[in-house]
Amino acid sequence: MEPNVIEEELKQLKKRLSELESQKAEDAPPDAWAPTGHYAYYEAAAGFMLGIFGSVVSLVVNVIGSVLAGLDPLQLIRIYLTFPLGEQALKLSEAGGETQTVPDGLILALGCCLYLGTGMLLGVPVFFAVSRISKGKSLLERMSVAISVSLAIWAFNFYAILSWLQPAFFGGDWITSGEYLPWWVAAATHAAFGATIAILSPWGEFTPKRQSAES
Repeated sequence: MEPNVIEEELKQLKKRLSELESQKAEDAPPDAWAPTGHYAYYEAAAGFMLGIFGSVVSLVVNVIGSVLAGLDPLQLIRIYLTFPLGEQALKLSEAGGETQTVPDGLILALGCCLYLGTGMLLGVPVFFAVSRISKGKSLLERMSVAISVSLAIWAFNFYAILSWLQPAFFGGDWITSGEYLPWWVAAATHAAFGATIAILSPWGEFTPKRQSAES
């Protein structure tokens, strides 16, 4: 076979190979999406879950703090219920009061639902801060970040929002006045909330999927 004929066939084969490779690349299915860094939706869901555990621990701390302050262990629950119910929430368990008496068990159930729901929401920014600032660091560093953020949220919510919002809508300031619950009990509650999320934060860490070179 003549050399020029062989060369021409090789050119045609190379051209055909190039066409097949291009067609293969076009027909190949797209790579599955896999986040490689921070995953905001995952972190938000993790914050929701960890917020539940933080709420349970902080509620126990608040019950202990209320007893140490000489108050009823359910004082926090009644105070939380003043936001939807107003001053009547403080009299719910008073026998012979003007309002209908409600068993402490029901008060605890209603208050816990509100408390856990609030903890789920607040768990998102706290876990975001831990995940973005102190991920992979020591427990002490994670706790410092989480407690600082939790106390900042407490100060903002209590004194920048609730201090005027509750009087405007319900005619009284039962949550932030300090008359019904000392400020240090509320602060300790939020600190315990943040510390719990910091301790459990490794459970909620997102590990990006790493694909092999062959795939």
